[in-house]
Amino acid sequence: MNLLTIDNLTKAYSERTLLDRASFHIQDQEKIGVIGTNGMGKSTLLKILAGIEEPDDGEVIMGNHIRMGYLPQLPVFEEGYSILEGALGKKKKESVDLTLENEAKSMLFQLGFQNLSQHMEELSGGQKKRVALVKVLLEPVDILILDEPTNHLDNQMSQWLEDYLVNYKGALVMVTHDRYFLDRISTRIVEVDHGNIYSYPGNYSEYVRLKEARQSSEAATERKRQSLLRTELEWLARGARARSTKQKAHIQRIEDMQKQTGPREEQNVQMNSLSSRMGRKTIELEHISKAFGEHVLIEDYSYIFLKADRIGIIGPNGCGKSTLMKMIYGSEQPDSGTIEIGQTIKIGYFSQENEYMDDRLKAIDYIKEVAEFIHTRDGLVSASNMMERFLFDGTMQWTKIEKLSGGEKRRLYLLRILMGAPNVLILDEPTNDLDIQTLTILEDYLDTFDGIVITVSHDRYFLDRVVRRIFAFEDSGQLVQYEGGYSDYQIALEIKNYEATHVGSDNSVEPVKEKTQKVKDKKLKFSYKEAREYETIDEDIASLEEKIELLGKKMEENASSYSKLNEIMEEKQAAEKALEEKMDRWVYLNDLAEQIESENQ
Repeated sequence: MNLLTIDNLTKAYSERTLLDRASFHIQDQEKIGVIGTNGMGKSTLLKILAGIEEPDDGEVIMGNHIRMGYLPQLPVFEEGYSILEGALGKKKKESVDLTLENEAKSMLFQLGFQNLSQHMEELSGGQKKRVALVKVLLEPVDILILDEPTNHLDNQMSQWLEDYLVNYKGALVMVTHDRYFLDRISTRIVEVDHGNIYSYPGNYSEYVRLKEARQSSEAATERKRQSLLRTELEWLARGARARSTKQKAHIQRIEDMQKQTGPREEQNVQMNSLSSRMGRKTIELEHISKAFGEHVLIEDYSYIFLKADRIGIIGPNGCGKSTLMKMIYGSEQPDSGTIEIGQTIKIGYFSQENEYMDDRLKAIDYIKEVAEFIHTRDGLVSASNMMERFLFDGTMQWTKIEKLSGGEKRRLYLLRILMGAPNVLILDEPTNDLDIQTLTILEDYLDTFDGIVITVSHDRYFLDRVVRRIFAFEDSGQLVQYEGGYSDYQIALEIKNYEATHVGSDNSVEPVKEKTQKVKDKKLKFSYKEAREYETIDEDIASLEEKIELLGKKMEENASSYSKLNEIMEEKQAAEKALEEKMDRWVYLNDLAEQIESENQ
């Protein structure tokens, strides 16, 4: 069932057109991820859907009695509310359903709140965002609209929200840059790009593939147009007669073709790795500790950073991650222990909150305050050229900072730091407010960065992509070292927890032995059905793999037809699920066959 449709929507701010005759619809129970480069209009689209802003032109058509919930990027609460009252949207003296209140309390505890009577005015912006998230999740709505819901959530909170939204029964529209989050939740990806809205069925992984297919198709169409135009211009150059109606119509077609514009080439953040020379001594932390009152953040932590280290710092909100970053940078001092910084070390610190920006400055002047020219592997590059590589075109470079979106300010702030050519990069929650395109190029940039990277992040994809060692805040300010990225950390943690609950317990070891003995006593053999299945399963798997490959080709051929693409996509997902089940069955049957063969020898 169609819940909401926008038709030929146009929205502009001064000289910037964010949406240009764009159309879009929301179906019942759809989970839509909205993505796009910062400043393209993602948040504006959500505000129009939620009725917060009006379009300049076009229609927003909504079904009768459709209820909507909206989480803004920067929620605002009335003064005098406690955390619980803020989540419920009511004062204590007003009657509140007890079941709803208990649900609110449960959600707030999941999101790290303990003292629910604390006043909202005492909370940070990130904490207010979490209260607002609970408030909107409690509302019984048909369409849930979330603008950056994972910002300010630690890994555990993100996992909780992910599980909640997977099971959510209504329609969902969300802007987020968390690619694992999009992969697990989304059933459709919508991209806002230079006034247009492009829709792709499936999750983020499917979007990446389908977008490439769309761009390849558009490029092929443009090549054909250019070839035909070249042929027609040659005909015109030979002296075409324009007396007859047919000849005039022919010339008119040529003129129409010349007016057409080809597909816009996607800009990328392109920047060669810049860093200063690093000497032998880097950063040495020896027995550092930090506490605020009785709350111990860091207890006796020592580490010597190596020249090519890629370190990820993780842990729950408020555990001391940002405090550790500030101590390394030098803006915060440890209570005890020492931090020694090598003479050649030059730190670039990308903090959670942008440093002060003079809104009256033009964007290019803000960058030129650091350097007007920089040396790269490509030679001497101007600040203007670097800004173009960082998606700030000529017009935007001369735009005042006050007119930039929050995400554009973050991108500008990141560029300013990198322009300083640091050899140590401290990135405190770099994925907050940076779009996926910028994150992807930042990740590529870090691959070639000849220095140390230390990052605090809740973005699991970013951690997997960038870091090679993780320090996790665990009990009482202890930082525990794990090798690899975030997925490796999760596996190590599971093994650690399993060993803690199973190994060394006399009560658990004996039953395992008894169970193993019973299995050995019973002679293993295939059932008739298993024997038949074992004979044909390889062919079944090969057949499914071939089907999936053919469906993939069909998707590329039908990339321009949403309805056909959706139909093929559903068939492909069903085939992939069947293949996964067959593969699990294949593993079981092969293991059983090996055990039978071993017993018979």
